[in-house]
Amino acid sequence: MSEGLQVELFHPDSDREPGDTNYQGFGFDVHPVVFPVALAVIVVFVAATILLGGQASAAYEWLFNGINAYFGWLYILLVTLFILVVGYFAVSKYGQIRIGGVEAEPEFSRFSWMAMLFSAGMGIGLMFYSVAEPMYFFDGIPPFFAGSAQAGTAAAGGPALAQTFFHWGLHPWGIYALVGLGLAFFSFNRGLPLTFRSIFWPVLGERIYGWPGHVIDLLSVFATLFGLSTSLGLGVAQVNQGLDVVAGSLFGAGVPTGTTSQIVLIAVITLIATASVAAGLDDGVRRLSTVNLYLMLLMLGFLIVVGPTLYIFKGLVNGLGTYFVNLPGLSLYTGAFAGQSAQDFLGSWTIFYWGWWISWSPFVGMFIARISKGRTVREFVAGVLVLPSLFSFLWLSAFGGSALFAQLGGGGILAALSNQGQAIAMFSMLSQYPFGAAASVLATLLVVTFFVTSSDSGSLVIDHLTSGGKHDVPKVQRIFWALTEGLVAAVLLYAGGLGALQTAAVTTGLPFAVVLLVMCYTVYLGLKNEYEILESEAFRDYIEEIRDDEDIAVTSSGDDVVTDVSDESATTDD
Repeated sequence: MSEGLQVELFHPDSDREPGDTNYQGFGFDVHPVVFPVALAVIVVFVAATILLGGQASAAYEWLFNGINAYFGWLYILLVTLFILVVGYFAVSKYGQIRIGGVEAEPEFSRFSWMAMLFSAGMGIGLMFYSVAEPMYFFDGIPPFFAGSAQAGTAAAGGPALAQTFFHWGLHPWGIYALVGLGLAFFSFNRGLPLTFRSIFWPVLGERIYGWPGHVIDLLSVFATLFGLSTSLGLGVAQVNQGLDVVAGSLFGAGVPTGTTSQIVLIAVITLIATASVAAGLDDGVRRLSTVNLYLMLLMLGFLIVVGPTLYIFKGLVNGLGTYFVNLPGLSLYTGAFAGQSAQDFLGSWTIFYWGWWISWSPFVGMFIARISKGRTVREFVAGVLVLPSLFSFLWLSAFGGSALFAQLGGGGILAALSNQGQAIAMFSMLSQYPFGAAASVLATLLVVTFFVTSSDSGSLVIDHLTSGGKHDVPKVQRIFWALTEGLVAAVLLYAGGLGALQTAAVTTGLPFAVVLLVMCYTVYLGLKNEYEILESEAFRDYIEEIRDDEDIAVTSSGDDVVTDVSDESATTDD
């Protein structure tokens, strides 16, 4: 095969390389601007949060309410637009383009790839909300479905599941697909640093290496850190409740629950995550993500078998029908004509989720980009957008459906949710079915592994952002960011609990939503330019030249555009 095909024809004419101006010392290899500025802002934020105490909590609440009131409509509009954009990239002629170029081969098997992207994308949140959210909507019909059913009745299960599907289905994965595709394309197809600044090459050119690029990467760092802190805070609350339930079942006495216990748990689990991060992407993150997926499948299969199997699958089909029929209306619903209660609902649920997903998108998108070399754009979008959404629907039907079934049969899940908070919902539901104690142990273990994989993935992503886009960074640096993530999550939890975590996610998501809007255009320009080169006479001549000189196999699409170039002798040997 020809070495340098992608470099010679597709890379921009620039003498810059990822991390070429980095500072190296004390085990660190960092960007001279992004790393110190990001670290300084984080230190100031942590110090101010601790010193201000109750004032910080009040400020978080004020900011959260203001964003919901004035910018909620923008979140709703943009997230729907992002789905339409990635869908167009997949079904259009650009879907044939291969990430990394026509010679690129996948680094990971399809199963490992799916395991890693799903573990990074949804894990802790699905565990935390898969029972609590449908139960909330069962007890109070979402405003979009107002009048369609009476709260607390069997008919309320349909809109409850459909609204939950909406929050955990195509929309969040559409955001991740857009960000992941942009990062993967400009890094692997254009040879630019694996950071957000690279996506803006079509409009900024060499200026991505100046202050415009620094600002973009700094926004990415803050969005990643605070979005991840939200998930870690949710996860540790559920671990705390799980340990309390398990200890009570096994030893007759629970463990303390509350902020202090959760901060201790964050410290312990962060140390576990740090060890995994130090092991690296292949030895640590990939293996743990695969174990994580097996545990998820075991948990899901267990509940389908011991739970109300028929009700789960009927609920899945019914919920999907309600979801897809109402998807256009749900996607653009702002509650403008439904009163203050609808506005409050959207602020607490939909707008919070959209801000959370957007703030998570640098983290999940970059991690997905890092593991997706060799996939076509169409395969990438299908893998990132469709399959995880379908799995989420099944998971939510199993856990949310089992909770609805138990509640309708006289279970006390709503009472537990009301008295003890969202973190208890999963364990309250499991107690209604056989082997509830064993299932609670498995659920707690699963939340811990999700916590660790999320911290692992986030550390690797922030490493890339603060090292000028280098793919490989020193172990000390990975450990540093894993510990920093745990510290920020603990401080936010201490300062204002879940409200502070939610505010941090929504606030950092707002400016980043504008970044993603511009990204839609720059990714389009990049794909358009790539396709034009693939169609060009110069590229055809190049392919014919190496076809004559080397033993290679060339695959073309129906319009004679080359989509794959591989070593024929290696294929034969396999």
